Amino acid sequence: MSTFAQLRRRLGILATGMALAGLAATLIALPTTAAAAESPSTALDSASADTASADTASADTASADSPSVAPVSFDPGLIISDYNFFNPDALAEDEIQDFLEQRSCRPSDGVPCLWEYRESTTSQSAAGDGHCLPYSGSAHEPASRIIAKVAAACTISPKVLLVLLQKEQSLLTRPSASGYLRATGYGCPDTADCDAQYFGFFNQVYNAAWQFRQYTQEPDRTYQIGTVEVGFNPDAACGVSAVAIANQATANLYNYTPYQPNPAAVENAGSEGDACSTYGNLNFWLFFNDWFDDSVSEPFSFLFDDCLNFAGGQSCRAASLIPAVTTAG
Repeated sequence: MSTFAQLRRRLGILATGMALAGLAATLIALPTTAAAAESPSTALDSASADTASADTASADTASADSPSVAPVSFDPGLIISDYNFFNPDALAEDEIQDFLEQRSCRPSDGVPCLWEYRESTTSQSAAGDGHCLPYSGSAHEPASRIIAKVAAACTISPKVLLVLLQKEQSLLTRPSASGYLRATGYGCPDTADCDAQYFGFFNQVYNAAWQFRQYTQEPDRTYQIGTVEVGFNPDAACGVSAVAIANQATANLYNYTPYQPNPAAVENAGSEGDACSTYGNLNFWLFFNDWFDDSVSEPFSFLFDDCLNFAGGQSCRAASLIPAVTTAG
């Protein structure tokens, strides 16, 4: 683990401890009736009415193995928090392996499931300040190790990479020979064939993470923080609408998959919309929320530096790890 990762983790533990202490103090101070009013037994279950499934998965189709429960509401301007997008420590290699083994996998074309897939990787040099760190290649690396190492090198959450593999090629549940070649959809524009120089599982995972970091380091792009018109479909006749993009992570998703779901897609989340519906960013949101955390959560208090939440895609810098504390008098 890098020095910065160790510092993040230690400060994160401190922040979490302080938050729990504050919560305990609050609960002790609550009247009995107020605490009873928060009983989880009254939680609504209306989201379960939105479940459905289909047989394909790409940026332009409803996804296979749809999440069992659709989240409550989709905000096109805030699909995922910077913390959940850029946290490379979200899953360790063994946790990624366990997660892959827990998926219901039905491979085709004689290929293995992702949990047993191995590939020899090539070393990659550092990409510059704030960009991907070096990747040390090795023979016969398992997919879980490749994902963990790429996540660490490029400061991208392994959860994001897992969701990307699923929403682009259903690689966790319906792997195929073609899916492994085009694993993250990198170099596969909607208007042309995929660029074969980027084929291969490692090649795809590394380049997707590299591209997300590139969007972050050079954010002056078509899709950036602020109000931007985003189309519903490659067919311009399907129209556009303004989206108030709230953070860098969401901007990255639009630069990678430049469409938003139209109302028909959102209303039928996990199923089929209409002829103008695209599903890439909606499926990303659905899978992340079903498999992992609330996609927009930011766990650390404002009392701590924004680097703990990876604001703007940047992790902690040594000079700003501890917030300034002033005392009265």
